[in-house]
Amino acid sequence: MPLRVTFVAAVRSAQLPAERFEDDRPLDQAGWDEVQRVAGDLLPLAAAELRYCSPTPRSRATGDALGYAPLVQLALRDCDMGRWRGLTLGEAMAREPQAVDSWLADPRSAPHGGESLLAFISRVGGWLDTRPVDDGGRIVAVAEPSVIRAALVYALRVPPTAYWNLDVRPLSTTTVTGRSGRWNLRFDGVRAQSSRT
Repeated sequence: MPLRVTFVAAVRSAQLPAERFEDDRPLDQAGWDEVQRVAGDLLPLAAAELRYCSPTPRSRATGDALGYAPLVQLALRDCDMGRWRGLTLGEAMAREPQAVDSWLADPRSAPHGGESLLAFISRVGGWLDTRPVDDGGRIVAVAEPSVIRAALVYALRVPPTAYWNLDVRPLSTTTVTGRSGRWNLRFDGVRAQSSRT
């Protein structure tokens, strides 16, 4: 029986002026409110046999708020950004423009002293490939959008540079099915939302 792994993107703080590398701030009230608005739609995923999350406070809080009681997985942590941790892309560019250009152009480079994009994708893919088949067919994992992007690049076997072309929105779901070495992206129907308020 193939595995079904559904990733749920952790909610972000509405107050963030810009995304920061490896930002580990907890949810603010706006984030909690957003989770509560979609909880009814995402609650059925709690029936998964295995429930995991990234170690970030937002991922853990999102999973808990949705009733998943997820198990933290260190392999689902965000990319190690070395000395750029906590910076925005613009701040890193202002400090080290050539290093940022190198990092964006070459998935093997890690000019920040942390993890390369290729190593990050491989780590997340390794986690995906080692999910226990015997423990059930459905898995849910709450993770940062960057982790989900890495999982998709790995699962679809596309070039690492495709990472930059994937947009994973907070509280969106993405499902892959299959098993180690053979994954498929699954699109589920979405029911039409009412236009009534």
